[in-house]
Amino acid sequence: MSPRAPVRHHGGVPSATLPHPDPLDPLDTAILRQLAVDARASYADVGAAVSLSAPAVKRRVDRLRARGVIRGFTVRLDPAALGWETEAFVELYCHGSTSPSTMRTAVETYPEVVAASTVTGDVDLVLQVRARDMRHLERVVERLAAEPFVARTRSTVVLSALLRRPDVPAAPAD
Repeated sequence: MSPRAPVRHHGGVPSATLPHPDPLDPLDTAILRQLAVDARASYADVGAAVSLSAPAVKRRVDRLRARGVIRGFTVRLDPAALGWETEAFVELYCHGSTSPSTMRTAVETYPEVVAASTVTGDVDLVLQVRARDMRHLERVVERLAAEPFVARTRSTVVLSALLRRPDVPAAPAD
């Protein structure tokens, strides 16, 4: 039996990756961009876009999955179509030195929290929250503020989402 690759946690999501994974080559990055736009695209369609054969794309995708670069395939939903009309970013300021695991354990019980990140600066935790309407958002923020480790909150309601990019942005301009 061969030894398993160490499991590392990135953003609270475990992934089996090497401690210092090899950098992605331009073809892998191009494949990832294609899949980020349409995860249902066939290997042949992805291959046509990146100038590779379908079997070559499949081998690369399999390797990216094994390395933990691709953690799964999903669908992007329109939250408003599902009744989640209101979006906000809620900042939590915590008492003392609250651990990230304590924060995570608390906020993962809220279905309205779609993302949570510890950050630098005065604020300890930034949450992306979806709610049915403003009343629902207010109740969620009140519940968050009542968590024992929360000293105060600050909310910013999203008026309109101007830009949403897939997880793999285009290469920066040099």
